[in-house]
Amino acid sequence: MAQSPVALVDANNFYVSCERVFNPALLGKPVVVLSNNDGCVVARSQEAKDLGIAMGVPVFQIRDLIRKHHVETWSSNYTLYGTMSHRVMSTLETLAPEVERYSIDEAFVWLPGFSPAELDRHAVKMRQTVTRHTGIPVSVGLSQTKTLAKLANHQAKKNPEFKEEGVCNLLHFSQPELDELLSKVPVGDVWGIGRRRTQFLQQHGVYTAYDLKEMPDGWLLKNLTITGLRTAWELRGIPCLPREMTPPAKKTIITSRGFGRLIESLEELTEAVTLYVTRLGEKLRAQHSVASRLEVFINTSHFASHGERYANAVTLRLPQPTAYTPELVKHARRALEKIYRPGFKYQKAGVMVMDLVPDSCRQLNLFGEGEGGPEIIERNRQLMLTVDRVNKTMGQSTLRVGPVGARPDWGMRREKLSRRYTTRWDEILEITE
Repeated sequence: MAQSPVALVDANNFYVSCERVFNPALLGKPVVVLSNNDGCVVARSQEAKDLGIAMGVPVFQIRDLIRKHHVETWSSNYTLYGTMSHRVMSTLETLAPEVERYSIDEAFVWLPGFSPAELDRHAVKMRQTVTRHTGIPVSVGLSQTKTLAKLANHQAKKNPEFKEEGVCNLLHFSQPELDELLSKVPVGDVWGIGRRRTQFLQQHGVYTAYDLKEMPDGWLLKNLTITGLRTAWELRGIPCLPREMTPPAKKTIITSRGFGRLIESLEELTEAVTLYVTRLGEKLRAQHSVASRLEVFINTSHFASHGERYANAVTLRLPQPTAYTPELVKHARRALEKIYRPGFKYQKAGVMVMDLVPDSCRQLNLFGEGEGGPEIIERNRQLMLTVDRVNKTMGQSTLRVGPVGARPDWGMRREKLSRRYTTRWDEILEITE
């Protein structure tokens, strides 16, 4: 049975593009979007890339460059980016029968029944329709496997031959032409080949995607496991990676943030940990899971002097698996009290839940400890569903656990935050004469 061609649709400079949709004055200017607490660069416009601004560079290292070239800097607006991502994906789902949402700005799209010429026209149509409906520019890479589609998309963005149209279809390439292209792709740029594997492969004379493709199966299986073998097969045009139309439930979820200012008191740390647990509870319920273990960790700044540094973590096994926020908060506070030490200035805290199982498969506690019996669990579940619905409709943290303030002053520093144009009536785009 012939395999359906697969396209990777990837938004160009996604965070920056989202900012430009609602602020066209940014078009043509160097723009960067910053990480939590405005610390590092996490997205760059092409103009910023041309200035040599690297991904992940700390902002303090490029202050002079920002001033000299009038680089626009913006704080990460994850609410805006999430809704714009949904718009892009929803548009793609009207243009193809199967769409796998791979990340916030990427999707694999399967296109059965198209001739090669029709594929090109449809790829251009997808690109134009997404831009027209959302304002977000995208590039499209086509091939017979996911890994090759990733490489094709990179060519659509970077190769002058394809960059203007924004579409690269590797299905038009003969095998010698494809091998020539793969011989120019560094092995570290192949999807799924990380830094450690890149170093290992280079030590064994594998420098390009073509070199990896030509390695013997036995060697690949022995040294790179089945994952590396599948990657090589994908480079040979043999589809090995499954379609994941419904993302698998996570087995671990973590919420962690650096504070906008250093904090010392247990009360403020408790407030932060309570907020993070609240977010974890929402995520657990969204994927219909319950947590069996919980970990809390805190640390001071890595740049603090030796005597002022402190970091610790503690893991608790819960009496029974749960996603009930008050129950999670109770155990998280107990964990925090075990590791808190007065006299230190804390820069970060986080909470992680582990050993997640489906809500329908939770095991009750024989001695009645923890959340309680079936009737109490169902009552709590309905309560949390109501809280989640209210917060989704009226805004995050409309209903919240007691210690969490409406606007804690230790929250993330986001001095250049744009409006939440797509989710808040009081922040909607205004047009004036």
